[in-house]
Amino acid sequence: MSDAVQTEFGRAGAPAHPGAQGRLPPQVRQSRIVAAVQAAGFVAVADIAADLSVSDMTIRRDLIELEREGLVERTHGGAIAAEGAAGHPVDQVEPEFEARLRRNRDTKERIARAALALMEGQRTVALDVGTTTFLLARHLAGQPGIRVFTNSLRIAGVLGAGRGEVYIAGGQIRGDEMTVCGPMAVAEFEQLWFDIAFLGVSGITEDGLFDYSMDDSEMKRAYVRRATRKVLLCDSSKFQRMSLVRIAALADIDVMITDAPPPAGLAAALAAAKVGILVADRAKA
Repeated sequence: MSDAVQTEFGRAGAPAHPGAQGRLPPQVRQSRIVAAVQAAGFVAVADIAADLSVSDMTIRRDLIELEREGLVERTHGGAIAAEGAAGHPVDQVEPEFEARLRRNRDTKERIARAALALMEGQRTVALDVGTTTFLLARHLAGQPGIRVFTNSLRIAGVLGAGRGEVYIAGGQIRGDEMTVCGPMAVAEFEQLWFDIAFLGVSGITEDGLFDYSMDDSEMKRAYVRRATRKVLLCDSSKFQRMSLVRIAALADIDVMITDAPPPAGLAAALAAAKVGILVADRAKA
């Protein structure tokens, strides 16, 4: 295996032999395969399988799926970067909320539960739109002593049904996502100050945080500007993925809660930005 590939799979944050710590989820494994292909130009099935402690057949199945997505091109015994696939994958279309909620549901539940550990002593809480923040809202419903501010009608409904103290921004409704956005909503929340904000994104790379919607992204930036502590809830399927809008730099957040260590390049960028990484415990799913 080339030095570049060994670096990708062998540095801190990307264990060379994760099998001893539990098998990596498919989305994490595939993300690391793509990163290795982009770093070295070519990777061999046998080398990746050995480094990730899985079978050759598992890697071949991963490569079939990655080739179908246009991220790699399979060759005899391995894969090369697909033409035009240099850089990070870019997600152009926002899946429907219910489809996103079903995807990696158990993983997102673990992340939401881990987020509860950061709630102690917090009184004013901002909850961004997103599927993981929605699951966090279910755990917060009815909890005494906190005020929750959100621009998600779904989250407001969950918290309201639990008789929690919840405030929602006023503005234009984005019907497909059931969010409130626009200049009025942003201006309203810009007058507030939050102890902690929990943010959702569609992707994260060394260049920062990304999301699909220009409308919702303006409110995400408001949460970043108006919160003492900024916490990103991000499952590992979003590592090294981009979409239409860059929300913020890595240095704009304080903590990322996820389900697996990020790949080496992203881990190094997060460390340089002084972002804490909290990996949710599988036992608390």
